[in-house]
Amino acid sequence: MHSSHTLAIAAIFALGAPVLAQHGPPADLTTLSRGADRVVVARVMHVDPVYQTNEFGDRLIISRTRLHIDAVLKGGREADGDSVVLELEGGTIGDITLDVSDLPTLERGERAVVFLRKNGRGAVVPHGRGEGILKLDSSDRVKGKPLTLSAVRQAVERAR
Repeated sequence: MHSSHTLAIAAIFALGAPVLAQHGPPADLTTLSRGADRVVVARVMHVDPVYQTNEFGDRLIISRTRLHIDAVLKGGREADGDSVVLELEGGTIGDITLDVSDLPTLERGERAVVFLRKNGRGAVVPHGRGEGILKLDSSDRVKGKPLTLSAVRQAVERAR
């Protein structure tokens, strides 16, 4: 095949992919929804980094993140307006920072859709690690993805 034809075909696929992605939520939202105990839309109220030893004996910085629940999309243990403490690996204590490559940091005031589950110690953690935290911008769009809160809500409802 001639190189200009190959380039044209590659361009069609490259341009078509973002358009296709905008028509519906990614398939992994279904998997995340089904595997999570709860799915909430929440605002970060407080972050408290502490040292904690994990199940492997490693001493890590864990950010205990208090979330104010704006809406419950799955699981009814908390009502809208309640709060939950989410434990995230990573954070800063003094001049020591632990960055975890597959987990985002959450800061006070940020909003996100969070897929929650309990770990072996009974602490609430994001299901799917970083994939289970979808940060929202001020217009309820998922940051960095062609996805809206409304589309996420619909995907969670369909996964039930």
